[in-house]
Amino acid sequence: MSETKIALVTGANKGIGYEIANGLGALGYRVAVGARDEARLETAVEKLRAAGVDAFGVPLDVTGDQSVTDAAELVERQAGRLDVLVNNAGISGETGPGWVQDPTTLDLDVVRTVVETNVIGVIRVTNAMLPLLQRSTSPRIVNVSSAVASLTRQADPDIEIGPIMAAYSPSKSFLNAVTVQYARQFAGTNILINAACPGLVATDFTGFHGPRTPEQGAATAIRLATLPDGGPTGSFFEDDGVIPW
Repeated sequence: MSETKIALVTGANKGIGYEIANGLGALGYRVAVGARDEARLETAVEKLRAAGVDAFGVPLDVTGDQSVTDAAELVERQAGRLDVLVNNAGISGETGPGWVQDPTTLDLDVVRTVVETNVIGVIRVTNAMLPLLQRSTSPRIVNVSSAVASLTRQADPDIEIGPIMAAYSPSKSFLNAVTVQYARQFAGTNILINAACPGLVATDFTGFHGPRTPEQGAATAIRLATLPDGGPTGSFFEDDGVIPW
């Protein structure tokens, strides 16, 4: 009988992150549920366990060095290694009317806050978890991105890409670029790292506007988290396949 695989999902107490945790749990993974709000974290873990998922909570604020260090130590105590890391935690940052972030009036503190979570937080968590991932025979890292990160699509006037989001969209482009750097670093190894676009999902993140359910939004991340050895790395995916950078 094969050994149970261990997955950590950040921002997993609700929305897409919760459904990624739920989906991996349904596939037999033991799931570390990462979240910064401990009350919501406890509720999510209880709900997952009630659904039959082998889950445990990991208090985790991706913007805090000590929080991330503590989280890595907790995962090590609980599981001894990590097979999958899904960097799902993210924020949009403050927006104006129409969910717009106008680049000409953008508060620089909003940019700093968004990048701290969406980019630096991913680097912080990934590097803290790498020693645990390197104990796995088939480690997978998935960074949850967005189609609005695609410079190709953003620059094409014939593609409807949504409102101008001058902090959020570039933060996800930055995340994609970081994903490529990790993939280059681990080229030729068994670590596969990719970016996933969940699509426009109806969650509190989007004000519950969007045609997709959280379960649908989780599907690409789950697929990338469970890639076979020799699968793609350093790429950007949605349901229909590869998204252009």
